[in-house]
Amino acid sequence: MIGPRSGPRNHILDIAGLSIGHAEDERVKSGSTVLLFDEPAIASLAVLGGAPGTRETDLLAPENTVTGVDALVLSGGSAFGLEAASGVMARLAETGRGFAVAGARVPIVPAAILFDLANGGAKDWGTAPPYRDLGYRAASQAGADMRLGRVGAGFGARTACGIGGLGSASTVLENGVTVAALVAVNAVGSPLMGDGPHFWAAPFEIGTEFGGFGLPSPLPPDVASPRTKFDAAPGANTTIGIVATDAVLDKGAAKRLAIAGHAGLAKAIFPSHTDFDGDLVFAAATGRSRVAFDPRDRASVLLGAAAASTMARAVARGVFAARRGG
Repeated sequence: MIGPRSGPRNHILDIAGLSIGHAEDERVKSGSTVLLFDEPAIASLAVLGGAPGTRETDLLAPENTVTGVDALVLSGGSAFGLEAASGVMARLAETGRGFAVAGARVPIVPAAILFDLANGGAKDWGTAPPYRDLGYRAASQAGADMRLGRVGAGFGARTACGIGGLGSASTVLENGVTVAALVAVNAVGSPLMGDGPHFWAAPFEIGTEFGGFGLPSPLPPDVASPRTKFDAAPGANTTIGIVATDAVLDKGAAKRLAIAGHAGLAKAIFPSHTDFDGDLVFAAATGRSRVAFDPRDRASVLLGAAAASTMARAVARGVFAARRGG
């Protein structure tokens, strides 16, 4: 059997019809990331953390009316960061994007946030939090920005092993469908096994995309002991991500793909999905490959497995890049 292979850029931008923008505030030590879709994409989400922060996510439930989103936003800033979506909406409205209703157009921009308010940056913004501006700037300069690590929503992220970051990865299935992930890693837990350089996601690494360290031998004696941030408080952490594919999915199948993405978080971060994280995964399908998946078919299992392994790799790539100064 041929092993998995990444796309040519090993990034969520291997999905055609997507662009990405980042904006950061060095003084605040925070930032925002936006994923834009050339045409509205089918989307859903799954929340498994105990302290989520979201905007416009109810409309992603399979039973609700709106089927397509124009963009997805990941941001630092806790609840303040949800305003990044307002900036993205303003930028999209300028270009005529949005859901047509009553003679107007309303851009559909769900968002999720992580808590980076306690990372040492200046948060004395008074009545003018920077996130609407960050969202607008990120959307205005969106393109083929493939930076990883300390960038965008991952700019001020931290984990139990120290620095967090923004990661991405992609996988191409045997039928030509591409699955990709984008994630901002700000977890209570650790992506590393013990004190060494070995990532929990090591079994899924393709080549040396996050250092090629493999698994430690022997395993550290305390490897099963959870490593966490000791200053954890409700909402003070959170890993937020997106799984995207060019497959044809409906909202129900997209939700299943988001759940599979959470399996990747569990494989890459220990512990994950805690009471102190707001772990959330969006899923989006552009349909550009024109390949549909029957949920009763083995191919749908492989799609979910790829979502999990790709998300795990994205977590490790983001932290690896941040630790290297990226």
